[in-house]
Amino acid sequence: MTAEETLDISPYEPASVDLSDPDLYLNRELSELAFQRRVLHEALDDRNPLLERVRFLSIVTRNLDEFVMKRIGGLKQQVEAGVTERTADGRTPKEQWAEAHETLGPMLTKQANCYSEMLRPALAEAGIDVLDYDDLNAAERTEMREYFEESVLPTLTPLSFDPAHPFPFISNRSLSLAVLTRRPDSDDPTFTRIKIPPNRPRLVQLGDDSRYVLVEDVVRHNLDLLLPNVDIVDTALFRLTRNAEVRRNEEVAEDLIDMIEEVLEQRRFASVVRMEIESDAHPRIRATLRNQLDLDEREIYDLDGPLDYREFASLTDLERPDLKLESWTPQPHPRLRDRRPAAFERDEHDHHQSVFDDIDEGDILLHHPYHDFGDTVQRFLSEAANDPDVLAVKAAIYRTASDSQIIQSLIEAAKNGKQVAVMVELKARFDEQNNLEWVRRLEENGIHVAYGTIGLKTHTKTALVVRDAEDGVNLYSHVGTGNYHSETAKGYVDLGLLTADRDVGQDLVTLFNFFTGPGLDEEFRKLLIAPVTMRPEFTRCIRREAQHAQAGRPARIVAKVNGLEDPDIVAELYRASMAGVDIDLIVRDICRLRPGLEDVSENITVHSVVGRFLEHSRVFYFENGARATDCETTGPEYYIGSADWMTRNLDYRVEAVTPVEDPAIRRQLRFVLALMLADNRKRWTMNADGSYDQQYPKDGEAVVNTQEILMRETLKASRREDAETGILADYPVDSDLLVQASRGESESAGTASADRTDAPVQSFDGGQLLSDPLDRYPEKWYRPDSDVYDYAVRTPDGERRYLKTRDGVASLLERLYD
Repeated sequence: MTAEETLDISPYEPASVDLSDPDLYLNRELSELAFQRRVLHEALDDRNPLLERVRFLSIVTRNLDEFVMKRIGGLKQQVEAGVTERTADGRTPKEQWAEAHETLGPMLTKQANCYSEMLRPALAEAGIDVLDYDDLNAAERTEMREYFEESVLPTLTPLSFDPAHPFPFISNRSLSLAVLTRRPDSDDPTFTRIKIPPNRPRLVQLGDDSRYVLVEDVVRHNLDLLLPNVDIVDTALFRLTRNAEVRRNEEVAEDLIDMIEEVLEQRRFASVVRMEIESDAHPRIRATLRNQLDLDEREIYDLDGPLDYREFASLTDLERPDLKLESWTPQPHPRLRDRRPAAFERDEHDHHQSVFDDIDEGDILLHHPYHDFGDTVQRFLSEAANDPDVLAVKAAIYRTASDSQIIQSLIEAAKNGKQVAVMVELKARFDEQNNLEWVRRLEENGIHVAYGTIGLKTHTKTALVVRDAEDGVNLYSHVGTGNYHSETAKGYVDLGLLTADRDVGQDLVTLFNFFTGPGLDEEFRKLLIAPVTMRPEFTRCIRREAQHAQAGRPARIVAKVNGLEDPDIVAELYRASMAGVDIDLIVRDICRLRPGLEDVSENITVHSVVGRFLEHSRVFYFENGARATDCETTGPEYYIGSADWMTRNLDYRVEAVTPVEDPAIRRQLRFVLALMLADNRKRWTMNADGSYDQQYPKDGEAVVNTQEILMRETLKASRREDAETGILADYPVDSDLLVQASRGESESAGTASADRTDAPVQSFDGGQLLSDPLDRYPEKWYRPDSDVYDYAVRTPDGERRYLKTRDGVASLLERLYD
């Protein structure tokens, strides 16, 4: 399948809508800040346990720091370079830069107020005190002075700015104390910068109690020991954020490793793009910093509070289960249980079923952090390293842990004589240094390492094992949505497919040959590969749904992505909506598309789920005429993979998305999508202006929390000896998404689980429905007064179920009353 062959369907072209109109598109930067507001809401929401709220307070700081470094830093760079090109929403870089700063200010103020007015008093009420220095008694002040003198003072280096000393370098995101001092023989005060030591605990514990004082307050109130024989005029905490958008021309770089090292060095000294400073700072301090750092007034944020909340996450380590969410331990996958007998039961004839035997029995869907990363992905590569029949192991690494067992397995494979090839993306932002170190380790062990591709980032999450067998050479593939990172796998929601599908394996062979060879092939059997076949194939799938809708057939798209930014994909979705396609988009953060626009996107709903885990998986569902009786169809299509619907993913990164064909696995994906669309605890829905409304349970309605339910269902499956899938059965959530591979095939066909009898099955007679359930049960459904749902169904127990499509109503009525 080549890129040219995929675009064989003409787009639906509405006569009355100009899809280039900037008013149809939201701004990328403001959309990302809207997501950060939803993250901040988790700290504000008193339905969350107190220490979970503190954790989100810390997350907001980290997220906004990255936004400022990457996005605002990049915009400032464009402004200084004189770039005036407008984005799809009609804004220039300068306009975006100004609006981003204007939006960011109130968010930082709200975060500070959240801490001072809500979380700090609540912590104190729970027995966890973060005290002002003035609140300490005499004995505690003595204790802190001794601590300062012994443990903090030796780490400090005051840097003054005067005719004899240049203005000091101030590192990125470091917390600093600005001090104005005056010598007895001088009227002119001196500016001194003191870096608050990052290698000392930020929250200094008082005795053995849960009582703390901030280390910057300890420094501020003991300056006479550090700066003797001068008068302290005033002090002010401040914090700088530097631009992370430092780039070199890859085409002229002689060595990629040298280029990355130079970028890392330049990033340390990059221009300042934001300063946070205490709101009551002395005018002399503020003016000195502004002038010396060449800051625009809009880049200065006057704030109350600690300024930096990252280290407050350490409070979540306290043994206070009453203030936390119930802990979660990732579970073994039912299909990958260790079937080896206990050591005392083994004999020399025992056969251990390997992970490859498990995959030979059928594809396996992994779902992290519900499934344990170590017992699944790490086991896959660890067994490959030690299996005598394995000939070669290949992996693409974008980010990995600093103590990565994945890397250790690859090194072990090489030591055991396997052919090992690794693609390590050196340009993975903020992981460059870690990846450089792993490159050196791999090369020291004789492993061939590809560093990246000129003009492209390798973002695909794939691994391939080549194994000798009696019937020839078998290919075992892992195609995932998340990084090979054991730590983030505990907190990021990701999917991965383990398969022995020959076509998928051959596609990975082609892909890995590109990493080490001269060019990227444009023909693949099953995988959608960016930047060659993925965009045209997704475009074709969207247009095909529009074609079905134009012909009067049911048409449906559900896409779960982290970001929807690409204007061309947005335009295709608008066309599909205008053609009559029902579209649900589950978009974690950036979304350019405006839902609910009259005559444009009335059939589109945009959802966002923000929970205890970061939603990171990508799932795509296209109904493909599966409900239609007047056309030939292969049935619905499901895909998972590493790519979002963003221009960078589709055009400037190497990405891989795989079709999912196994009915049992499709059922699990349908379950996840339907659950997220029914979530009334952590789901938000977008308005046409880009704002979001959080969903709440209606009176008497059960709470549906996607991640909590998935944890519960995974735990149940892990405890069942006969379980064959990661989730045992459908949770009672309505869904009109289809699973069957072809029209007329039972939804329960092909499943490995014998207890799957509750899935909807349509009855056919000569290709036609026997009768319309809506006609058979007119008293059981009605049209509610709702902006979101077009139908409501009365259930036998007196409850109401709300649905968006007529087909969903028909399916539910059949299940409930047939």
